[in-house]
Amino acid sequence: MTTQLKSLEGTISRWLHRHSITLLRISMGVVILGFGVLKYFPGVSPAEDLARETTKLLTFGLVPDQVAMVLLATIECALGLSLITGKGLRVSVYVLVLWVLGILSPAVLVPQQLFSGPDHAPTLEGQYVLKDVILLTAALVIAATVLNRKKATTETDRHDTT
Repeated sequence: MTTQLKSLEGTISRWLHRHSITLLRISMGVVILGFGVLKYFPGVSPAEDLARETTKLLTFGLVPDQVAMVLLATIECALGLSLITGKGLRVSVYVLVLWVLGILSPAVLVPQQLFSGPDHAPTLEGQYVLKDVILLTAALVIAATVLNRKKATTETDRHDTT
């Protein structure tokens, strides 16, 4: 029985090693694409007010709300599609890191709005932003994988030419 369990564990481990980062990338892409699509429709996204307020602060009010929402929606949709398809990932990981910093910025820019519950407990918007810490970590894993793949390819090319 122990040999069978070790064999099963080895099979699961190999499968996870082969597919887990891809599944993380695709699932994150679906989430980001979904959030992006919602922002194209005024009043549909549960984070619309927070996104508007944050964007206004980040752009010093220079970008009109409607333009900001369409730009944000477009960036999110493009990121989501890139993550899902695996196309353009080297560029997308840089945009992804900036996007994650943007979605976490309300914690610094409007903390009173996020933690105004009883005894400074997080509001629903606060909980929404706090869960973005997971997206930050996922973005870092994806970025490390994509950039490491580029480095490995460059090193292989260098060794092949010497």
